[in-house]
Amino acid sequence: MSLVGNLEDLGLGEILQIVSLSRKSGVLSLFSKGREGKIIFRQGQVIQAAMDGPRMHLGESLLKKGIIDDNTLRKALSIQAGEGAAERLGDILAKRFAVDVEKIEEIVREQIERVVYSLFSWNEGSFDFELREDIESLQLPERDPDQYLLEQGMNPQFLAMEGSRILDETRHRGELAEDESGEEGAEVSDSCDIAFDLMSAAAREAPAAEPPGEERMAVLADDDEEVRAAIASILSGFGYQVHDFGKTEDALIQLDFLYRDGHRPAVLVDLIMPRMDGSGILGGLELLELIHDNFEGLNVIVLADHDAGTAEQKVRERGYPILPKPRKAQVSDHGALEAFSERLKARLDNHERPEEGPFVAETINIGDELFREIGEDFVPLSAPSGHDQGMSQLRGMLEELNNPALGNDIILLVLRFAAEFMNRAVIFIVRDDEIRGLGQFGIVDPDGLADARVRDLRFPVYGEPLFNGVIKSRMAGKAVPDGSSWNRYLLDQLGGGMPQEMFVGPIVSEGKVVALLYGDNLPEKRGIGLTDSLEIFLSQAGLAMEKALLQRKLSERGS
Repeated sequence: MSLVGNLEDLGLGEILQIVSLSRKSGVLSLFSKGREGKIIFRQGQVIQAAMDGPRMHLGESLLKKGIIDDNTLRKALSIQAGEGAAERLGDILAKRFAVDVEKIEEIVREQIERVVYSLFSWNEGSFDFELREDIESLQLPERDPDQYLLEQGMNPQFLAMEGSRILDETRHRGELAEDESGEEGAEVSDSCDIAFDLMSAAAREAPAAEPPGEERMAVLADDDEEVRAAIASILSGFGYQVHDFGKTEDALIQLDFLYRDGHRPAVLVDLIMPRMDGSGILGGLELLELIHDNFEGLNVIVLADHDAGTAEQKVRERGYPILPKPRKAQVSDHGALEAFSERLKARLDNHERPEEGPFVAETINIGDELFREIGEDFVPLSAPSGHDQGMSQLRGMLEELNNPALGNDIILLVLRFAAEFMNRAVIFIVRDDEIRGLGQFGIVDPDGLADARVRDLRFPVYGEPLFNGVIKSRMAGKAVPDGSSWNRYLLDQLGGGMPQEMFVGPIVSEGKVVALLYGDNLPEKRGIGLTDSLEIFLSQAGLAMEKALLQRKLSERGS
């Protein structure tokens, strides 16, 4: 997990909660108006915080509090300098001068609180959370000999709640922190002092929370706005108070608030959506891991619009049921929504019942299937831990492709990215003499057998002119349906209708076209639009397949 963004979009309180729940180690850097602050985490706990500008060092704080005298401080600093800063000042005072460790840690906690509460007043700028497995190397004495390592750390959620409350109280009284006042020449330390002076407010008892009501609640996370609105409407009809979000981090924060208030909402998570850092497609799986590790006793339902291969297996290992959700093309289909509504109600009412059976009538891992079809008995490798509407997402999708946490479900990534350009798509395997259907999204079948219908699709390589031309040129193409016999056969098998435009793109591996992506915008009568980024992604998908096959061969030779 990594987080990068703007403080205007995601505040420090939310960031602290996310890192706390993820239990990650790393460094959170905040930047605002030429200043920088850092908060260091170890396994989700805050162990150090610092910011630009003057600060009171540990020795000065201990001296000011009367915990040590000037002579003791001088001796400790002399020992430290003589030994080349091999040991922190706090450790020297505790071990060699019998200074109470608890009092030292109390001072360090106050310093952390002072910095963190001050950073809450930074309401504009950017942030970057960097995962660091070697977090202990940041704490070496020679890097900052004055600082004392807080072994147990501080709970970020406590800091988040108190920091937000203190800032709200300050604003309510009209006492703005330095960076909100707009006064020129204010020192960074001013805001630190304001935050430190207000720390006594944290000791005041917060108003008792009202006991949770009887009203049922649901938290819904789905990045597809139309589908999310349809599902939220269904949940409202069931009597749920619905909190729906298009970003996983927003859903996580709301869930944490509700859970700490004593509520136990039903949780619905779209499996395939962007991660918290905006990259890739496994945000739903990322959110589910956090829910599994932090919230017990919740009725969690995973939503997916097509088979998700390895990701689906990971979900089931966590004990969560997977429910096929409506697709974009089905949002206006009353029958499809009614069928989904019945399945959802049954799952909500009987959430203790274990999930049985496959995802759909015929569940396959189309990525593995494709590898087998091109001549490899493939064993998935473990992953390392108007305008072109997809260009803005291309970078993140390419990162996912090159480091696929889905294992080798490369075709799943292709289908997911294709959904940004068209209402429905089909993946075809290309063999020597025929083209055969493999997987799809967006194909509507009244009997719920769209996957089976697609897998029954077969026609000769030379039959459909657009397909044939793409295979020969190894370049993507678009065409208006021409009414030829194979053209009519293809569209009839996909449910009928005549699209305004058809798209076909090749996936090339080891110099030959091994698969084709077909897409159109039925039931809407509109063209495909620009597909430059999709074509780039298809070319990279072919290279990724070559890399995966090469890794397998090298692994076999090594064993």
